[in-house]
Amino acid sequence: MVTIREAREALKLYFGYEQFRPMQEQIIEGVLQGKDVVVLMPTGGGKSVCYQVPAVVLPGLCVVVSPLIALMKDQVEALLANGIPAAYINSSQTAEQQYQIENQCLDGKLKLLYVSPEKLLSPGFFAFLKRIKISLFAIDEAHCISAWGHDFRPEYTQLKVLKQQFQSTPVIALTATADKLTQKDIQEQLYLRNPQTYVASFDRPNINLMVKPGRDRFKKITEFLDRHHNQPGIIYCLSRKGVESLASKLKANGYSTTYYHAGMSPNQRAKAQEDFLRDNVQIVCATIAFGMGIDKSNVRWVIHYNLPKNIEGYYQEIGRAGRDGAKSDALLFYSFADVMNMRNMLTESQSHEAQTELQLVKLERMQQFAEASACRRRILLQYFGETMKKDCGNCDICRNPPQRFDGTLLAQKALSAIARTQEQVNLGLLIDVLRGARTNQVLQAGYDRIKTYGAGREFSTLDWNRYLHQLLNEGFMEMAYDQGYTLKLTEQSKQVLFEGRKVQLVKFEDAKQEEPSIKARPKRELIKDALFERLRSLRKNIADEAGVPPYVVFTDTTLQEMAAERPTSKIGMLAISGVGAQKFERYGDLFISEIIDFVNEEQAKGNKMKGATHLATFELLKQGYTIQQISIQRNLNPVTIFSHIATLYEQGYDVDLFKYVSKGEYNVISKAIAKLGVDAKLKDLFEFLDEGYEYYKIRLSVSIYKKDKLQ
Repeated sequence: MVTIREAREALKLYFGYEQFRPMQEQIIEGVLQGKDVVVLMPTGGGKSVCYQVPAVVLPGLCVVVSPLIALMKDQVEALLANGIPAAYINSSQTAEQQYQIENQCLDGKLKLLYVSPEKLLSPGFFAFLKRIKISLFAIDEAHCISAWGHDFRPEYTQLKVLKQQFQSTPVIALTATADKLTQKDIQEQLYLRNPQTYVASFDRPNINLMVKPGRDRFKKITEFLDRHHNQPGIIYCLSRKGVESLASKLKANGYSTTYYHAGMSPNQRAKAQEDFLRDNVQIVCATIAFGMGIDKSNVRWVIHYNLPKNIEGYYQEIGRAGRDGAKSDALLFYSFADVMNMRNMLTESQSHEAQTELQLVKLERMQQFAEASACRRRILLQYFGETMKKDCGNCDICRNPPQRFDGTLLAQKALSAIARTQEQVNLGLLIDVLRGARTNQVLQAGYDRIKTYGAGREFSTLDWNRYLHQLLNEGFMEMAYDQGYTLKLTEQSKQVLFEGRKVQLVKFEDAKQEEPSIKARPKRELIKDALFERLRSLRKNIADEAGVPPYVVFTDTTLQEMAAERPTSKIGMLAISGVGAQKFERYGDLFISEIIDFVNEEQAKGNKMKGATHLATFELLKQGYTIQQISIQRNLNPVTIFSHIATLYEQGYDVDLFKYVSKGEYNVISKAIAKLGVDAKLKDLFEFLDEGYEYYKIRLSVSIYKKDKLQ
């Protein structure tokens, strides 16, 4: 049986990471044990690793069901760059190409095969799969299977046939966006057997959440873009016309822009997407047709020109920013006109009454998010059933907190009314009960006889609507979409009703819309950014020659770590997250050379670079300079040069310390180190050795001892 240890080794060898992210290891262990698994993990959280690592270590072929050709292509390119044999079969290929890939599968030459649901379910394909040892089925974007989800696709509902045809083969279903109802539906629709469900935190703390009024949108966008110079981003618009108009205006103002929508030809869409993925353009204006599964890790911002139709869609779209974990921004423009336009679109396009009602309720939740006066991240997470105990500090509301008041009594009235109506009322009916309205629905249900009937007459319908949405957003109640949108009590509501928990609510005043002030950065940071841009340029050149997106070579976070650590040896480079053995063999020397050139140029300019001075010493050593010559050229004390050499040795650089301290001397000094401890001061070691050895020899001996004895 394959062990988790083998999975860890594969993670380092192929992906360049020392350890799994939270929850990945438990998920992979479940898969290795042959269990069905459901994974809810935010975009950029590392979902693909949860099936790609098992695919590498398990015998046989992993079949990945993916809804988009672009997603398959991106994933396969990234896997091949990591040295993992993978391919896809879809409608973009000729019959001959598909035949060759099928033969590779039959010959056991591939570890992962990506297919669309349509291809998987096509005549004869199951017969082909029966001839292969299948290690695992992975269903990506699994929320598409549920009619309750925001992106329902009917063809996904037929995937239940997998468990019927391959009963003993584990299935892993993965998505970034699913509320409780959708999660349950995924399990049932796929016929999963006692699945293990893993719900990672939906929190993306690196994304700064902002909402601005819809006035002067173009001016605000250009101001935003000027603050995010040379950073890739996406602007989502409601209509195709709006997409083309905005892209044209941005281009006319000198911004590197393309556009994407479903009305374009396949070739036009492919070119727009490719230009964005390969950093040929920095901005793409698009409808929601763009982006699902786009694996571009260095998107630094997402703007919503119009209000999205639901929180799931909004969350998935902002999740395309900051997949690499670096700081990113999500800006939403909001106006009531957007709400009305969206309502009209939903009522006109939906033929199924229940679906229309569901989408209108979800739109209302999206509207409440935009109008919120409390921490936006808490509201977002609460929607997905996750409670955040304190405000995030990284949204516009947290930076400009509104005035609050003690709303405990108000909350108790509302929650008590929900309890006394047996949790059978929706939002509108609850307000009628609290305000003492004598409607047919209230009177027929007998709600005029409960204790809390009319307990909130002092507030208007609008006020109650706002207060109840605050309680809903902060988890003091839940809405059951599948039970007529009735309101349900939660653990938090019981604490308010029975345990004396206090509730703070927000007064209705517009919060100031400001962004964090941009402070002048120290010179050290500017130098680090300059090296990052050099490495970024090198990455772009390599990617263009290979015909792949830049992030397939290395992600932005990997380049940022290189810029901070400045590795100039194989050991140093392999210690960088995201640099595996395969990628080092392909690109390692090129990036090391670029770092060394940059360090030397900065030293020549007289820029002191923290952590880089020993690298300048290393370059002179490689050129054959003596210690004395280096100290003269660099105007440094020879003791400092020896300290550089010791540091280089400890960091794995190719230096021979025994050129400066003999083995006999080291044998004596090492005994003193063993006696006093490796952290002993050099002065104490010097005195313990009766002042018989020079300080630099003791310093070098400590480095040898650390590396050879303790590691």
